[in-house]
Order: sequence, then structure tokens, then C-alpha cells
Amino acid sequence: MIEMAGPANRAARPPRLFAALLLLIGAVLAAGGVQLALLGGALYYAIAGAALVVCGILLWRGRRMGAWLFLLILLGTWGWAIWEVGLDGWQLMPRVLLLTVLGLWLLMPWARRGLL
Repeated sequence: MIEMAGPANRAARPPRLFAALLLLIGAVLAAGGVQLALLGGALYYAIAGAALVVCGILLWRGRRMGAWLFLLILLGTWGWAIWEVGLDGWQLMPRVLLLTVLGLWLLMPWARRGLL
């Protein structure tokens, strides 16, 4: 039987563009985090960056575990940010905004299609 490459098949593919974005963000965050840690700064950025790389790889492969890992990263980021700066919105925003927006996008049904 011949498979058509129509919208139905496209919807079942893993979220590769999102996964590639997470890989890129994670690699940059991990590299900067290692440099920061070597200077005596927070180790959080290196850990979160490495976790985002793993998350991106899992999502690239179409694994639902990547979405769950992203949730853990997001919750950890919020916890770390509140611990570091308290509830000051202006100081929280640069620490949590990007990952929160990406997390909201990942909640959308079209973003999760294709995950096993």
C-alpha cells in the first residue's frame, strides 16, 4: 500500500523543530553554565543546559519522556529562581520566561502529536 504524505502523516511526526530548538538552547546554556561555574557562579545553568540537551534528543526521537523531562526542568527552574530572587517579578522574568513560554507551547496538542 502506498502511504500519502498528507497532513495526517505530518501530524504524527515527532516535534523535530522544537527538539532542535531545545538542543541549541541547551548546548548554549550548558557551555555558558560551565564557564559560570568555573568562575564560582551557580551550577544551575550547566545542569539545566545538559538536561535540555537530553530533553531535545528524546523529543527528536519522538519519546514522550522528553516532555516529562521538560516539565521537571521547568519546575526546577521556577524553584531555583524563586529561591534565588524571591517573588520579585522583574528578577524572575529573565530566569523563567523563555522556558515557561516553551513549556506552554509544548502543552498544545499539535506540539505533542507524534510522541510515543
